[in-house]
Amino acid sequence: MHPIRTLTVVPFLPEKLERLRELALNFRWAWDNDTRELFRRLDRDLWEAVGHDPVRLLASLQQTQLEEAAADDAFLAHLDRVCESYDEYMEASSTWCRREHSAVHNLQIAYFSAEFGIAECLPIYSGGLGILAGDHLKSASDLGLPLVGVGLLYQEAYFHQYLNQDGWQSELYVDNDFYNMPLVLERRPDGQPLTVEVDLPGRKLVAQIWRASVGRVPLYLLDANLPVNNPEDRDVTERLYRGDPDVRIRQEILLGIGGVRALRALGLHPTVYHMNEGHSAFLSLERIREMIHENALSFGEAREACAVGNIFTTHTPVPAGIDYFSPEAMDRYFGSYYRELGLSLDEFLGLGRKNARDVNEPFCMAVLALRLASFRNGVSELHGAVSRRMWQSLWPNLPVDEIPITSVTNGVHPLTWISGSEVGVLYNRYLGPRWLEDPTNRSVWEAVDRIPNEELWNAHERQRERLVSFTRQRLRTQLTGRGASRAELDVASEALDPSALTIGFSRRFATYKRATLIFRDPDRLAKILGNREKPVQLIIAGKAHPEDNAGKELIRQIIRLAHREDLRRRVVFIEDYDMDVARFLVRGVDLWLTTPRRPLEASGTSGMKVALNGGLNMSVLDGWWAEAYRSEVGWAIGRGEEYPDTEYQDEVEANAIYDLLEKEVVPLFYDRGRDSLPDGWIARMKASMRHLCPVFNTNRMLCEYSERFYVPAASRYHDLIADGASRARELASWKSRVFQNWAKVRMAALQMDGDDRMTVGSDLKVQAEITLGDLAPEDVVVELYHGPIDSSHQIAHGTAVPMTYVGRNGDGNHTFAARIALHDTGLHGYTLRILPKHEDMVSAFDTGLIRWADSSV
Repeated sequence: MHPIRTLTVVPFLPEKLERLRELALNFRWAWDNDTRELFRRLDRDLWEAVGHDPVRLLASLQQTQLEEAAADDAFLAHLDRVCESYDEYMEASSTWCRREHSAVHNLQIAYFSAEFGIAECLPIYSGGLGILAGDHLKSASDLGLPLVGVGLLYQEAYFHQYLNQDGWQSELYVDNDFYNMPLVLERRPDGQPLTVEVDLPGRKLVAQIWRASVGRVPLYLLDANLPVNNPEDRDVTERLYRGDPDVRIRQEILLGIGGVRALRALGLHPTVYHMNEGHSAFLSLERIREMIHENALSFGEAREACAVGNIFTTHTPVPAGIDYFSPEAMDRYFGSYYRELGLSLDEFLGLGRKNARDVNEPFCMAVLALRLASFRNGVSELHGAVSRRMWQSLWPNLPVDEIPITSVTNGVHPLTWISGSEVGVLYNRYLGPRWLEDPTNRSVWEAVDRIPNEELWNAHERQRERLVSFTRQRLRTQLTGRGASRAELDVASEALDPSALTIGFSRRFATYKRATLIFRDPDRLAKILGNREKPVQLIIAGKAHPEDNAGKELIRQIIRLAHREDLRRRVVFIEDYDMDVARFLVRGVDLWLTTPRRPLEASGTSGMKVALNGGLNMSVLDGWWAEAYRSEVGWAIGRGEEYPDTEYQDEVEANAIYDLLEKEVVPLFYDRGRDSLPDGWIARMKASMRHLCPVFNTNRMLCEYSERFYVPAASRYHDLIADGASRARELASWKSRVFQNWAKVRMAALQMDGDDRMTVGSDLKVQAEITLGDLAPEDVVVELYHGPIDSSHQIAHGTAVPMTYVGRNGDGNHTFAARIALHDTGLHGYTLRILPKHEDMVSAFDTGLIRWADSSV
């Protein structure tokens, strides 16, 4: 039965408690323990029952409970303290951004992501990508960055996981109740919901806009589940990561194109657009379309103006993790759109193809983002290198090291993962408030050495005890749901040992993460875990994608092994992994195990959260650990080898895990002094905190994005659009002229001052005659590219030295010269190359044009 009218019912709060509503509607409570404790204080059991959602909590309380709180002087004093802290945070005039970048004109960043993990009560995230996006917004708020988030609001929560008796994963989808979540529906002045439209074949898709306040940062979420839409279109925001490519393309049209239109409807005109993965890449097309219509620009001119403000972060080290759409689907959904851009179908499809002229190649969202962004990065140093190899074909003839994809290593939001923990209390006591205000300050973290070993160990043990208690409770709940016997429930109550060395493993169950690697030799593992003098235990959590049967099979294998008599009290799988489970795990484990098949882990962030809480890491040298590892902070599985035979690799690395546990990890943990403290282990804990905490956090990450990408992009964007986008027009015209004349550019003659044997310390002088056709010397940069020769007779890790323009000779060629000092012995080589040069290009490689010297010159 359809209602003829709807209304929103909100809880009635006594006047003294009215500000609870404001506090509940700002996710700052997700990383402020005092605010969370305020809500928990109203009804601790109910706080757990409503999934830590303060809006639902207020709606579910009895009126008598609210009246009692309003009459409780202690509660009111707590409320006043929280409100004072909240107001001081929200109104702060001195933030990092204002101190460091106050001179940047009209800086505003739009951060687009398909998922955001802010808190467990807003379940629109599936895993690491979403948690990173949430932490990104939180640190942007802390730093005072003028940033807004844009995403989709899914009607169904990302699935709840439950396992049958055999350990096979099933999924339960529960509808999100937006009106009982920390969300506000954006409305027009007349009170009606603010909506945006995108075009679909023969119809419009309409979405309304919800706002989640994340501290100082607004996150705008589009919701298409509206009666005005066709039933199949209402499903566009039904569920995260739908497998149907037809639904997926509509999701990404809404996210990218609809997201830009939502910002305009809200009166926002960001100068910088950050695409977190390729799902939102259509935003670059919408920005170009707007620029064409508003400034009467050509596609090329608008492209130059928009691309300079686009940033693309890729998280995917394998092609299988990227969205592709068929040419037929792109033509169906963009048939009128590409004509508005002034493009033919082939030109339009070429924007998303590695080979723009291959009519059979599908349209790739990552390629579109790479082509239409001027700043591109992976999420760790190793992933940056992997990405450069992966996308090298977009920049043919360019050495892989110079592919214009750099890296910004991920981080985690410290307060989200520490706040309220026992170790966090010690940080407050011994590090002072500066660890909260500036977690990137290395000198602050040096103070961890002042924490007495006994206090640090006792705090960590209390966290482990809480983890064990939480795990036992969850295990009993899981078994009850499966109809377990009383005997099985009794076993669950005795599972794990609060004082035993505890290893944690939790993440998305993709096969490359190798969740079962530690179980490869279950008998050897059982001996390690079952040592009565030095017991070890393993807690595992994680979900497989609903359509990933291989990932589900890994979970089933673990459950079956966990039923073995010699493992059942030492191995526990926690169902339904979410942010709440993650907090208990990263705070309570002693050792965090990570076993990806190198180099397939782009970054990984769970181990960073563990380090913040005093745990140690043991991992394959992949992702962030490849740059973070040093012997005093944890353990490395292998030395960064990459094996062509994956079966052999698994065998080698499983044995490495067992060897490390038997010979190093377990003995160190149980090596106790007279005071019963594991001083060697504690020394590693402190070293881990000192070296890892100030680096692998999102405050450092956001500062890096700001200084390397956001601020330069905003500055360049303003330069290009000033005076009717005159510089964008000029740049597009210049590029067109360069493309037309590039075939005439060549090396005419080359002269070297020296011979094929030279001594260390001498100078190599090179002079080149260059034919430029109708181009001028200022249109190019000529570089001497030199370096050692490898076994393939190639220049390895070459260095490019710009050559100086000398003048024009009588036959019309242009002379360039350079001098380099020879510092190293061995076989060296050099060559010359010519690249286009323009002051408004972010990178000399943006055009993809490059002319190398011919060996016949």
